Amino acid sequence: MRGEPGIGKTALLDFAAAGAAGSRILRAAGVWSELELAYAALHQLCMPLLDGIERLPAPQRDALGVALGLSGGSTPDRFLVGLAVLTLMSDAAETDPLVVLVDDAHWLDRSSARVLAFVARRLQAESVAILFAARDEGAVDELAGLPDLRLGALSNADAGELLDSAGIGPLDERVRDRIIAEADGNPLALLELPHALSRAGFAGGFAISDRTALAGRIEASFRGQVAQLPEETQRLLLVGAAEPLGDPVLLWRAATALGLPVEAAAPAEEADLITVGARVTFRHPLLRSALYGAASPEQRRAAHRVLAEVTDPELDPDRRAWHRAQAALAPDEHVAAELEASAERARARGGIAAAAAFLERAAELSPDEGRRAQRRLAAARWKRLAGLPDAASTLLADAARSPLQDRDRAALQRLRGQIALDLGRDSDAARLLLDAARRFEPVDPVLRATPIWRRSGRRRAPGSSRTASRRRRERLARRRPWWELLA
Repeated sequence: MRGEPGIGKTALLDFAAAGAAGSRILRAAGVWSELELAYAALHQLCMPLLDGIERLPAPQRDALGVALGLSGGSTPDRFLVGLAVLTLMSDAAETDPLVVLVDDAHWLDRSSARVLAFVARRLQAESVAILFAARDEGAVDELAGLPDLRLGALSNADAGELLDSAGIGPLDERVRDRIIAEADGNPLALLELPHALSRAGFAGGFAISDRTALAGRIEASFRGQVAQLPEETQRLLLVGAAEPLGDPVLLWRAATALGLPVEAAAPAEEADLITVGARVTFRHPLLRSALYGAASPEQRRAAHRVLAEVTDPELDPDRRAWHRAQAALAPDEHVAAELEASAERARARGGIAAAAAFLERAAELSPDEGRRAQRRLAAARWKRLAGLPDAASTLLADAARSPLQDRDRAALQRLRGQIALDLGRDSDAARLLLDAARRFEPVDPVLRATPIWRRSGRRRAPGSSRTASRRRRERLARRRPWWELLA
């Protein structure tokens, strides 16, 4: 099986293993750090079969023993090592069929690759199957000529189904569509990017994260390819990476503002790193984060600054506000207020995580300490509703160190109690919620004057008769503070 990183090769190996009921499974994986170690992968596969090594013909036994470091001797004949492995596997398959699964075959040491290819070509009547998984770009010459299958990308419908099954919770439709578009049918990207970047990292499709859970060597490879391009092309690619919605109109406007010619995109397109069509599409989901992460903070701010300048504030105020926020170096109340307005719009369309992200950044850019604390408190509330209790708790801790009005202090304590309740810490939750209720009592005249049975939505006080007077019921309800009734 061949395909790009993350396309599902390992998952299919797992599927093959799960479906091989009644068979003996041998697995190995090529390791980059062992590329120069002869027979390293073969050692992984053969160790479980070594109880049969004594039954091999002497020349084969000796050659395999030396190859695996079990005995001393001169350099083993590769033909004899291959015959030894073929015999060992054939003998093991006489009792149960043998399924050999080799992952990351592009990182096999050459000696192991030769032996395994030798064995694979000579399997005929034996109950042995060998399945290799390798990347397209890491073609293994030793495996040439074996039957192969190239894995393609998922359709948008299948990608959406996989994303929905990932357990990351409800997403704003724009965020969901953006993830599917950026993943370009890559299953691993669909599953890992939302967790690696966090829900807030995709907030409304605006956020860019410099972190990824996928292999750093892939990003390093991308950065190496980009470094070979002209400087103008690299600057254009960074602007494209900083514009996560892939709008080509904005890309060309920004390029014009930076004085970059249209021809600057040609080297990147020729290198198959980017395609500029109806969308700006990078070859791999990780290429964008590699570009963005490799840039300096000032380079990133400059890219966001020009993108903010060319974004229409009437047609897309949220995107403009986010770019302005990413370009800001110091606190700026105007930008913070724009982000707060964007948060409300995001919340209105169901983007809870987006609202939290906007408010969190608004808090960071708030010059006034009191407003900063209030925005952190609001961000924490939406973080909690987005299913991010740890992030919410961090924001609450920061807000608690700032000046807050009594009502905000009460709201902060209530939110702490709600988070404790969400996490199953019932005793802590009860204590925190009761403390919040006591704090609300003197600062909320509506709550103080409203009977507990009215606040709970009941039509009448518990236990009262239909003929009892309304005034008497309210007087009875006010005899004790309502927060004591919660106990």
